[in-house]
Amino acid sequence: METFRAEFHVHTLLSPCAEVEMIPPLIVQEALERGINLIAITDHNASANVAAVQKAAELNNAGAGANLVVLPGMELQSREEVHILCLFDNLDQLESLQTEVDKELPHLENDIEHFGEQFVVDETGEFIRRETRLLITSVDLSFEQVIRKVSLLGGLAVPAHVDRKAYGLIENLGFVPKDIEVEALEISRRWPLEIARLKFPQIRGYPIIQGGDVHRLEEFLGVNEIHVEAATIAEIRLAIQNAEGRSLVVEDIRY
Repeated sequence: METFRAEFHVHTLLSPCAEVEMIPPLIVQEALERGINLIAITDHNASANVAAVQKAAELNNAGAGANLVVLPGMELQSREEVHILCLFDNLDQLESLQTEVDKELPHLENDIEHFGEQFVVDETGEFIRRETRLLITSVDLSFEQVIRKVSLLGGLAVPAHVDRKAYGLIENLGFVPKDIEVEALEISRRWPLEIARLKFPQIRGYPIIQGGDVHRLEEFLGVNEIHVEAATIAEIRLAIQNAEGRSLVVEDIRY
């Protein structure tokens, strides 16, 4: 078994709400300096910077020092304005989801002054292009459709920061749907896990991860410690279920 300290909710400067410092090499450096060796890149309704962060990690891993695993992902905003982390093993799976998202994303221009810039960069952080479509908006896919599409693609769908009023599952739907196979939930950094379970009884009985929702380098949290054979979605699924010798521990750490 291997031990990974994981942060499953990391944005790059492709997300308009993220700081310009969120470029691939600095993301990799910051994660490793904090002892985090597994991250997922989860930009809003977009995935164009995932490969660049993976390449930056590969460049780091080829040198001396600790290695970092970068999972492909996306933070998708459903029709109900619920944010969902969509995590995958490979770029092909993510690209399939991106194709669906692009079809259902409204054709709205990004208002830079109101929302912020949306940059696509290479592994060094060099500018490639500006994303002109507004990314922070709802895709015309229901919560149920998103969960099922991600599952069919072999990924793991996790409703994000369910304890938050903005774009949280509990605030927007009022409950966790029992007729939809929700495998895990993410809580924000605001609460220790046990307090979150008391404050939000709707999450009881579900596996929980905790995310930093990293929009700037100082926001890395990395409190999810998983024991798995490899950093794959299948192994992570077993870990959140505490099955077959795999395990997940959410540590009560505050930075």
